[in-house]
Amino acid sequence: MNQPLAPIRLLDLAAEHAALQPALDDAVRETLAEAAFIQGPAVGQFAAELGAYLGGARVVPCANGTDALTLALLSLDLPAGAEVIVPAFTYVATLEAAALLGLRPVLADVRPDTFNLDPVAVAAALTPRTGAIIAVHLFGQCADLAALGALADRRGVALIEDNAQALGATYRLADGATAYAGTVGTVGTTSFFPSKNLGALGDGGALLTRDPARAALLQQLANHGQSAKYCHQRIGLNSRLDTLQAALLRVKLRQLPANTAARQAVAARYDGALAAVPGLAVPARDPRSSHVFHQYTVTLATPAHRDALRAHLHQHGVPTMVYYPLPVHQQPAYAYLGYRAGQFPVAERLCETVLSLPMHPLLTVEQAEYIGAAVKRF
Repeated sequence: MNQPLAPIRLLDLAAEHAALQPALDDAVRETLAEAAFIQGPAVGQFAAELGAYLGGARVVPCANGTDALTLALLSLDLPAGAEVIVPAFTYVATLEAAALLGLRPVLADVRPDTFNLDPVAVAAALTPRTGAIIAVHLFGQCADLAALGALADRRGVALIEDNAQALGATYRLADGATAYAGTVGTVGTTSFFPSKNLGALGDGGALLTRDPARAALLQQLANHGQSAKYCHQRIGLNSRLDTLQAALLRVKLRQLPANTAARQAVAARYDGALAAVPGLAVPARDPRSSHVFHQYTVTLATPAHRDALRAHLHQHGVPTMVYYPLPVHQQPAYAYLGYRAGQFPVAERLCETVLSLPMHPLLTVEQAEYIGAAVKRF
């Protein structure tokens, strides 16, 4: 097993940007020449282009993905203390947005195969105080939007899609139609954090909706609640996507389809190498959803097996990451929710047994084969 000539990176933003350097340089020069650094023309242009890519959705840019979640919840006008159901296996921002607005995060366990929100657990968590369900499309594929949407409709609550990791994924609806992740529920959110599939060269986020009235409301809330200059109808946020980041994102958006295909090709190579490895499960696929592979996350049989494999791969020059090492209900900041260890067994088990392998569009065939061989050798 020979080490590849090029170092293996978990993601390789420098190489991705180098390939786009002339277009990125042009975007910077144009932004500097226009000197409209806040709400310049590139912001609206990027929103329109991303909306077109997402099948005609309305896009409201904002400062980051956490603000997007906060604004999505703020647009629902929920009463203080209303409950928001969130996955027990997620990044903490999903809970944080609710908690900061005086809402109460209510956790529901996830499915052991797709890692996404379990509709059965959500149904058990619904109460008369529930105001919203947040479905996180984890690692690159959609949660069960059919079942979660049916639950939300039946109980008259909002369905928010946290689409920070699955931009560009599609979902086949019950009527056979296909919709983009983030455009099915009441409102969708996304992040342009640099490591995301469509990443800025700084921070950024957006909200997604097909409802013109909600888009207008979200635009207002993201701009200090203004309906017109110096006329503040609502309490809002100062949450704007910088013109420079919008200009750079316009360049990177043009590469998103090709990059998604490249990620899927890397995943297929991993699948071929790892599908029959004892004690290791490759990522499950929901047949209704495409998978854009923000991460390629395998599951090991035991925590000791996961940690030993991680050490083995590190010794062989293969970086890995654990998303996420500690369940959100065991984070000190959320002890006030009163949850105990053992209440969310699937999420707790995943935190101990998942491992994400290198995943980016420029990972070569040689590198993917080397990683697969290193895993099999272990």
